[in-house]
Amino acid sequence: MSCKSIDKVLKADTCSGCGACASLAPTAIQMELTDVGYLRPKQVSDVSVETDNSIAAVCPGLVLDQTNTDGTDHVLWGPIVESRVGFSTDKTLRHHASSGGGLSALLGHLLETKQVDRVLHVHASSKSPMDNEMRVSTTAAAVFDGAGSRYAPSAPLEHLWQHLESPGKMALVGKPCDIAAARAMARRDSRIDEKIPFMLSFFCAGIPSRTGAKQVLNKLGVSEERVASFRYRGDGWPGFATAVAPDGTSKRMSYADSWGNILSKHVQFRCKICPDGTGAHADVVCADAWESDEKGYPKFAELDGQSMIISRTVKGEVLVREAMQSHAIEAIALPIAQIVKMQPGQFRRKRLVLSRILAMHLVFAGAPSYNGFQLLKAARIASIPENIKSFLGMLRRLILN
Repeated sequence: MSCKSIDKVLKADTCSGCGACASLAPTAIQMELTDVGYLRPKQVSDVSVETDNSIAAVCPGLVLDQTNTDGTDHVLWGPIVESRVGFSTDKTLRHHASSGGGLSALLGHLLETKQVDRVLHVHASSKSPMDNEMRVSTTAAAVFDGAGSRYAPSAPLEHLWQHLESPGKMALVGKPCDIAAARAMARRDSRIDEKIPFMLSFFCAGIPSRTGAKQVLNKLGVSEERVASFRYRGDGWPGFATAVAPDGTSKRMSYADSWGNILSKHVQFRCKICPDGTGAHADVVCADAWESDEKGYPKFAELDGQSMIISRTVKGEVLVREAMQSHAIEAIALPIAQIVKMQPGQFRRKRLVLSRILAMHLVFAGAPSYNGFQLLKAARIASIPENIKSFLGMLRRLILN
């Protein structure tokens, strides 16, 4: 039978491309790149009613439940045990990674202390440098090789069922929606908490399509066939989008131009109504600790990388403290009130999610169900004109599309 939950998500265009459905129905559902350039599920055989119900319960395109009770549940920033700003003490990693190397340093610490046997994370595709693939890393050196933001579609959960059947424990790194789906899956499958003791994430501004990546190359004047390797950013903070040819020559573009002027224009619809761009379901979440100008906008000047490091669970806080004690990272306390200065985009988005969801409800557009995110309180932080503008903008988009 047809998978009704997937049909509903695709009709509403609320799929995040996480791959959870493919993991729950590996012989019936495959993740494929659409013509536009997003990863979407494709049903290739019948799905049972039981499996359909399981998919409906975990799909972030249908429902998100924020159930973490550790620490303080901040209306804008989610559950917080402790917040810090810091960086990897490995100078090479700090420079190589996208934002100070905090996340990669924590993963390396987990491997070196044998708290996990491997790390499941996104890496540049071995077949197509612009694309992503999931890698299993068993050493800090392998984690280093995959460090750096990848502004392209990825489905970290697509083959999760295979990893659950493998021996040993692992840390999972994914987008906020990936981790939210994994947590929902864990409530139905006890193996996940046992096999994946740590889930880490990062602040996410949305997933651009493959078309966006092509436009970056076009702007650089480079054909995709002539790209031997590609970094969306990193090797500096924020670093440059850099395309390297087989002969070693390269062309690059600033982060402000690549993300700000191109990639951000191709972010999928689900990301525009996301209540969890800050990774509320992770044990630890990292982000860019941007310096902002007098108007509150990040400067994006090239500096030594700084990671915002937020522990969201007690277990995550223990990990951060261990990494500090072992000198894998250096970090100092970050007052919660300072986060808005470092992440103004996330501040704006969270306040306006409710207005956009209400517009979807008004035209019966299949809005997801979001529980536990304090969206009404967040909306009250924004002004009435801001909420009205956001509501009308979403309404116009839904009607015209």
